[in-house]
Amino acid sequence: MSDREEKTGKNDNGKKNKGGKRNKIVAIEMIILVLLIMAAVAIFIQRDKSVKEAAKIHDQKAKKTEQTSQAAQKENEIEEETEGTEEETDDRDAAVPDRSNFAVQPGVSVGTTEQSDEKIVYLTLDDGPSDNTQAVLDILDKYNAKATFFVTGEMPEYKDMIKAAYDKGHIIGMHTYSHDYAKVYASVDAYFQDLDQIGQMVQEEIGYVPCFIRFPGGSSNTVSKKYTAGIMSTLVQEVQNRGYQYYDWNGSSGDGSVRTTEELVAQATSFDSNNIILLCHDSHGKQTTVEALPQIVEHYQSLGYTFKALDRDSFVAHHGVNN
Repeated sequence: MSDREEKTGKNDNGKKNKGGKRNKIVAIEMIILVLLIMAAVAIFIQRDKSVKEAAKIHDQKAKKTEQTSQAAQKENEIEEETEGTEEETDDRDAAVPDRSNFAVQPGVSVGTTEQSDEKIVYLTLDDGPSDNTQAVLDILDKYNAKATFFVTGEMPEYKDMIKAAYDKGHIIGMHTYSHDYAKVYASVDAYFQDLDQIGQMVQEEIGYVPCFIRFPGGSSNTVSKKYTAGIMSTLVQEVQNRGYQYYDWNGSSGDGSVRTTEELVAQATSFDSNNIILLCHDSHGKQTTVEALPQIVEHYQSLGYTFKALDRDSFVAHHGVNN
């Protein structure tokens, strides 16, 4: 082989060696680049995952905080409502004293026939409740006066006024359900059946059957004689035996008949006993009574009288029995 051929062969081998080394370097560099890219992608994925996880945890904490805040707010609202309800209950209880001891109690006497030294008008209103009862209650409120309502069932659509009167501090008495003389005085049993009926209605409204009653026409009525001779003599004793007390009156407005407002005022203000049980009506059609009532109250209050409702110790007016 000539020197030229030998040199040429060496050169070719050198080029081949150099080319192989360069390829290896490039391959290594590519591998490294791929690894770097994969590492970067892995880091990016891990960071994104961490960010998302952190965001999720943050959202959960925020939601939990919001729920806690809402729960606390709701609890506060419930407490405020409860406190408000308790305050309203306390106010109502203070305004409506417990009078369940006025329930009928057989064997327990009620009232006295002796008048007290105190100047008192026991205003009594018969035959309601009716479309006039609310107006009467408004007048009594205005003058801070208390009264006793001897109620019937003649207008049951107004029976809620029984509780309305009671809640304002007035006393509820019973005047029989039907107020039908022929029915209530047909017999002793018939009277008590009718009385029991109004007792049930009153109990539904105020929670108990009161011991205060008034006979239709009063204990001195003679109409009952048309239906049962001697029935009033029996009833005045029997009602007391059963724990009731009956109330007549020693003063009347005269509104049982058709009278003008002026006539009612003149008659109703003509009494001067220490304890006056004044008969009036709050039944349908008694508009003149409603008109007269303010003047009647003002008259007696100007003379130092207090308007009170009946209770177990108050004066009891009894008429002479005529049947």
